[in-house]
Amino acid sequence: MKKYLFGLLFALAPVTAMAAGGASVPHSMDPDLQDQASLQNGMKLYVNYCMGCHSLEHQRFSRAAEDLGIPQDLVEENLIFSPDLAYNDQMHNAMDSGNAESWFGAPPPDLTLEARLRGTDWIYSYLLGFYKDPSRPTGVNNTVFDLVAMPNVLEPLQGVQELVCAETDHPVEGQEPDALSGKYQSCNVLQVTEPGRLEPAEFEEAMYDLTNFLAYVGEPSKLQAQALAPKVLIFIFIFGVIAYLLKREYWRDIH
Repeated sequence: MKKYLFGLLFALAPVTAMAAGGASVPHSMDPDLQDQASLQNGMKLYVNYCMGCHSLEHQRFSRAAEDLGIPQDLVEENLIFSPDLAYNDQMHNAMDSGNAESWFGAPPPDLTLEARLRGTDWIYSYLLGFYKDPSRPTGVNNTVFDLVAMPNVLEPLQGVQELVCAETDHPVEGQEPDALSGKYQSCNVLQVTEPGRLEPAEFEEAMYDLTNFLAYVGEPSKLQAQALAPKVLIFIFIFGVIAYLLKREYWRDIH
């Protein structure tokens, strides 16, 4: 038995290492695929602010609507803007790839599997990490993706964010803490200097919803799996009881 347990442990070790790998990011989030309201808002945000450039080629409007509990008429009226797209179509963007390459240097990537590729913490931190940078062609940069080519399309919601100097409890490389306060002086603190339509806490919640939706899109079947899991566990329990009683009945004659 020990041999099998050690074999299972070694089999899972690479998966654990992959999950723990990657660059550190300043924010973290735990996807909640049972929060239907969050997923619905995330889909709305994606279609309104992201889908002009980024497609979801492996996801259909109809599949997302059914999984997230959105009626077909609401999807057709509020989430499908192109006359070339229908309810059962894949979620293609409207941007020509040739124009996109000339504008941004490369076509914006499809984001269907982005959450599985980079992780939800990275996406959430990236969405919160845009800041004003006049030296960049788009006027913005990103704390997670330096020299990013993407403009901050979410600025109307968030407002203008800038890097400012402020005291922090986190150690800063090459700097000693202040003798009185014990804090460090960091000039990499993000602060909204021109408010947008949402308060900072509301914007963070909206970015959570958007990231949550991308987590769903990366593995839509996970919703069904989570719904099926309690039934499977109940079946295993009942089967285990029956198997145990059957085993006792068989071994009664042997003993």
